Amino acid sequence: MIRFTSSVLALASALLVANSAYAQTAETEVRDDAADESTAIVVNAKSTRSATAIPQSEIQKILPGVSPLKAIQTLPGVLYITADPWGYNEQNAQIFIHGFAANQLGYTMDGVPLGDQSYGNYNGLSPQRAVISENVGRVVVAAGAGDLATASNSNLGGTVETFSSNPLDHFGIQASQAIGSYETARSFVRIDSGTFGGTNSAYISAARQHARAWDFEGIQGGWQANAKFVHDSAIGKLTLYFDYNDMTQPNEDATVFFKPSAGGTATPVQLYTPYTKPFFYPDFSGYRSGYLSPLGNSPASVGSNYRNYYSDAQRTDYLGYARFDAHLSDRINWATTAYYHHNDGAGVVAGPLGQSITTAQPYLDPNYASLPTNCRFTANNNGVRPAACTALTDAQAAAAGAALVAATGGSGLITRTTEYRIDRGGVVSAITAELGNHKIEFGGWFEHNSTTQWRRWYGVNVNDPASSTPYIRPLEAAQPLFTQYQGDATINQLQLHLQDTWQIFDKLTVQGGFKTSAQWADGRYPVQPKAGSLSGLAGGLPQGKIDTKNWFLPAIGATYDFNGNEQVYFNVQKNLRQYQAYLAGGGGPWFTGSQAAFDAFADQGKPETSWTYEGGLRTRRTFANDIGLEAQINYYHVVFNDRLLAISTNPGGIAGGGITGGTSILVNVGDVHTDGVDAAFTLRVGRGFSLYNATSYNLSKYQSDYNTAAIGIGNATDTCIGGYLVTGGVVPTCGKQLPGTPKWMNKTVATLSVGPFETQLIGDYVGSRFATFTNDASVKSYFLTSLRVAARLPENVLPVRKAELAFNVTNLANKRGVSTLSVGSATNGYSAYPIAPRQWFLTLSAAY
Repeated sequence: MIRFTSSVLALASALLVANSAYAQTAETEVRDDAADESTAIVVNAKSTRSATAIPQSEIQKILPGVSPLKAIQTLPGVLYITADPWGYNEQNAQIFIHGFAANQLGYTMDGVPLGDQSYGNYNGLSPQRAVISENVGRVVVAAGAGDLATASNSNLGGTVETFSSNPLDHFGIQASQAIGSYETARSFVRIDSGTFGGTNSAYISAARQHARAWDFEGIQGGWQANAKFVHDSAIGKLTLYFDYNDMTQPNEDATVFFKPSAGGTATPVQLYTPYTKPFFYPDFSGYRSGYLSPLGNSPASVGSNYRNYYSDAQRTDYLGYARFDAHLSDRINWATTAYYHHNDGAGVVAGPLGQSITTAQPYLDPNYASLPTNCRFTANNNGVRPAACTALTDAQAAAAGAALVAATGGSGLITRTTEYRIDRGGVVSAITAELGNHKIEFGGWFEHNSTTQWRRWYGVNVNDPASSTPYIRPLEAAQPLFTQYQGDATINQLQLHLQDTWQIFDKLTVQGGFKTSAQWADGRYPVQPKAGSLSGLAGGLPQGKIDTKNWFLPAIGATYDFNGNEQVYFNVQKNLRQYQAYLAGGGGPWFTGSQAAFDAFADQGKPETSWTYEGGLRTRRTFANDIGLEAQINYYHVVFNDRLLAISTNPGGIAGGGITGGTSILVNVGDVHTDGVDAAFTLRVGRGFSLYNATSYNLSKYQSDYNTAAIGIGNATDTCIGGYLVTGGVVPTCGKQLPGTPKWMNKTVATLSVGPFETQLIGDYVGSRFATFTNDASVKSYFLTSLRVAARLPENVLPVRKAELAFNVTNLANKRGVSTLSVGSATNGYSAYPIAPRQWFLTLSAAY
């Protein structure tokens, strides 16, 4: 029988009663579907690990249609932020759980792997693209270490498991319509068949999202459809699922900040740091004549904080799976899921030709090969003769720049894309047997992934600006001026696990086991960059295979139940993160600056690994006058080994910086040690009031300095020089806090229900965060609040089973500050995105 238990962060089950809940914690074991997650959380016991589960009803209270990842931001130890209130925008999304970043965590949907959530994704998709928000049954967060069976090759830290809701057992129609700030209009409809044929049930649903960006004329929108079929009989349960998602996201440009070193100064250009950098689209003529020079250069006075014409992310996904849970006997179950995912997408930036001239000139200037190196145009200086150049006159340089403007469409703009294709399929399977006091599970995950990334550049026709918009795939409107490079990768993943849950006696349970993690990756470049078009490149981009195998990643844990109210638990686990086989930049081995660098890393490099130690005490009590209390305190210690860092091969920024990009050297730069505490309680008074509060402390420190010179694969030093200045190539990171993640966070949720009315107030405190590896720059803390007021309509008002009108306000106090923080420099500089302003939304939902 499925058991309900108290969980690590004590988001009490009592909160779910009468819809006055915010969240309930749970100890979660397998990716089991629940019957009707809108009314309860149904999970199995995972007593040795910390896990928190939020049901569908509470997710929609945060904001109807919210991303599953955005919904978990109020959980202890979790930081998730974006520049839009739904959490949909992936370009500026950022997540930390216990100090681990997004691509160091694991993600699944109904057990299907979703990849590592990198923006330029090569192995998955975001949860909101895998399932419509209103169809999410629950989200389970394992903040310390995920279950051994989790299908992920990136979960150094915890895991985020999203589950789609099951079909209802009765015929029904659900629909909702939201309107709100900045032209928001979100529509959702779902039709459930109810049970038919005695053993079958199904639903189909669709959603449409439309909202304007809050600081420019960009439309966030798209269509999504889900379908699910369940056949449940005595021999087993068959589940079929399909998801289609087509979306366009206008991207927000980050502001670049510069902080001079102690005793240093900053120029007026470096001090120009606007709160937002809104795009000009659709003001094409204003951008060309009022902002760009005739040669397509942006104003020199704004430096790195120039404005683009537009930027967007376009993604189309098809995801499907078939799962069969075979009941081999009353004690043996065999669950197998086969899945397939296809993605095609494009990340698009249309901006000044001058900012991209170092890439465009090698392809479009017929005289480039014969030009002396010191006569080639530099960034934002199209048509401007470099001071050291004596082979050209100013007039000749200007004429060459004008020719490049003509070659790119005559507008002074150029469009850069990264175009994506993913085709991946796999199988996740596990057999579970109950043998006396033992529950033994053996299973595995295999995936084959074929993925391609193209870096293409397109002209912007001055006579046809309508052919260059955020809502057109550039390749569908015109052929590219040139394809700078194309990367193809094939990746095979294999993960096996074996674990035993041993009920030694009623109060004591011990769980132990291990998993394997193996990756065979082969990266090739059918199209190589032209010489001079990619900074830091010697010869061509490297090609080859890297096979990484670790056959023993152990885990052991136990829980002891003192009296039915208090429990103590611990878990120790080792994890590994496989190399990213992304071939369009980033921190993977295939974008190093030479074949020799790749070969050296393939031979000597080490994948990142971690040991996680966690333990805690939880309590669950009820008192007189219908008062309930659930609380837990959880301590964790993490040893993160062989941290990887992409060190730029050319001065001026991490991996070359800027829109033109550049290559890097991938090196291991030492370890990080983390100590942290999560403490949470839920207080319920009667059936009408509940208060949830969670406080988190995280101290993640680098254990060594590192050397910026390419002296080998292991660039960690045995020094701890202190201070903030890079000395002799040594970056003083030893003893410094991990940037981007705050030491302190606090989450509060207060809910009051009176009759048909419900009010919920959420407070989210995020402490100050360091913004560089040496901690010489930081951003201030912030405290955001959001409000929800809802009313259930009387049954006789509308001919429906239930109806509700909800009013949500995000960023209630209209606070300003830094949301997503982009860290890429050792000292002096960082990039940051702004906090979205106050916005309101009104949602009418009904079910028949």
